Amino acid sequence: MAVRYMLGNEAIAHACVEANLDFASGYPGTPSSEVIDTLRRQDVRDFYIEWSVNEKVAFENALGAAWTGIRSLVTMKHVGLNVAADPLMTSAYTGVKGGFVILSADDPYAHSSQNEQDSRMYAHFARVPCLDPAGVQEAHDMMAAAFSLSEEFSIPVLFRPTTRICHSKSDVELGEVGKEHRKGNFEKDPRQYVVIPAHTRVLHKKLNEKQDAIAKRLVEIGYNKYEIRGKTGIVTSGIASEYVKEIVPDDVSIAKIGAYPIDEEWLAEFVSKHEKVLVVEECAPFVEEVVRQVACETRVHGKKDGCVPYEGELDPASTAAAFEKAGMLYDGNFPRDSSPVEGLPPRPPILCAGCGHRATFYAMKKVFGKKGIYPSDIGCYTLGLQLGAVDTTICMGASITVGSGIANSGEENPVVCTIGDSTFLHTGIQGLINAAYNNANMTVVILDNRITAMTGHQPNPNTGVTAMGDPSPSISLEALCRSCGISFVETIDPYDYVGTIEAFKRAKDTEGVKVIIARQPCVIEARRRGIKRRSFFVDTDACSGCGLCVKFGCPAIEFIDGKASVNALCSGCGVCAEICPQGAIRSEVKR
Repeated sequence: MAVRYMLGNEAIAHACVEANLDFASGYPGTPSSEVIDTLRRQDVRDFYIEWSVNEKVAFENALGAAWTGIRSLVTMKHVGLNVAADPLMTSAYTGVKGGFVILSADDPYAHSSQNEQDSRMYAHFARVPCLDPAGVQEAHDMMAAAFSLSEEFSIPVLFRPTTRICHSKSDVELGEVGKEHRKGNFEKDPRQYVVIPAHTRVLHKKLNEKQDAIAKRLVEIGYNKYEIRGKTGIVTSGIASEYVKEIVPDDVSIAKIGAYPIDEEWLAEFVSKHEKVLVVEECAPFVEEVVRQVACETRVHGKKDGCVPYEGELDPASTAAAFEKAGMLYDGNFPRDSSPVEGLPPRPPILCAGCGHRATFYAMKKVFGKKGIYPSDIGCYTLGLQLGAVDTTICMGASITVGSGIANSGEENPVVCTIGDSTFLHTGIQGLINAAYNNANMTVVILDNRITAMTGHQPNPNTGVTAMGDPSPSISLEALCRSCGISFVETIDPYDYVGTIEAFKRAKDTEGVKVIIARQPCVIEARRRGIKRRSFFVDTDACSGCGLCVKFGCPAIEFIDGKASVNALCSGCGVCAEICPQGAIRSEVKR
């Protein structure tokens, strides 16, 4: 058995290969993206892999594959499960033939997300099993077994790693790579796969009848287990159980919940043996609610009485604080204050030097001004917030729909929304059709950097290659927008500052829905491809120190002794030279 030092997502991907995975689809979203990225780089066995246009599409692709009898995986982040919720709910009714695993990576503390929602709630809502790993090794082992569990009960299985597991590294004991190759064979069974009301009523009853057997099986497998050691107990789940293990005294009992649904008789047996129980878990009080339901005389502490925080991630120190609030002793000495040292400068995330989005935002603000209303979306360009060019962000594709709602509300100020190319293809198209249909007076700016940049530079239908690197037709955003009913469609180069300004002025003077496609490849991808542009410097004699270039917000520009300076981060876009009123930023002449 091989042991390798691996990222959590890499270990999860390897487990899929060990389990004879046949089909993988997904939509990139941190912290889940590396699973598909790792699968597409492996060369030990062949199977189908795709990046889909959104999570609902990815889910339904993988579900269809599972109906043919092969093992399939769909990946996404927690908020992506909202997009796939429609097929999730009904797939529990239809069941599956081949193993079907839904990886939904949760993000406690919202490291790179707009909320901290808990995917366990979706599993409970849909009545499907949920596996909740506590570490990298367990994530590997659970994923390797998840497909068999799915096939045993003919039901989708939700696999829920969190950011700390996906992006931590550990030594991992790996199994043998699966050798079996299957081909799909769809057997028609309308009563199972056509969910008209007459069929649904029967399927729902069958789904409910599976629940007790699944709960008991999860105890038999060992995912849910306990050890009696005293009159005080801890019930914990996920990575929180690792923090509990670091500090729990020898005379305190532990029940570890690694999978759902929980066998309530089993849990009640544990709880009843203790005078007091503390429930330690991240995100929602999911386990705690079940503990409180089965507890009779046992006192229960957790999130609901303020012992465990509702928000953010846990760690050994915050877990120790929960012990204290519950009146329990713990082992170890952990600092309570993890605040940064005073005086350190803030380092907020920022658009890359030379990013075309920055130039687009700058020109947009120049034309539409401070009174302009700027709905935006999910992606790198959300960082336009720092340039005063982002007023709303809620979820994928919402910039256009929120913008059209504002435009049709009677608001008189101009509405200019921004959305990335991948996000537009994800859920922006329907909003554009709706805006055109209802004649919203607004400008839609598609920030086209030819890649899904924020999540790790995955391709999309606009890129021209598939997940496997095979050539693919690159969709025409211009033709797509015109087919949605938009007559004003212009494509600009954000590095052409004057041309960009003029395009925005034309949009401002035109009624109805206008689309401007700001196209410039991601500067990181351009650098990887060896694209080199000009080098720039500041003529300090000409520089007046007005600071306009610094307000542009590029990290390649800094001030030294009251004068602007261009540092090594410069990618050579040249926009700063165009906006400098003194003409002090100049291109170096190569000899």
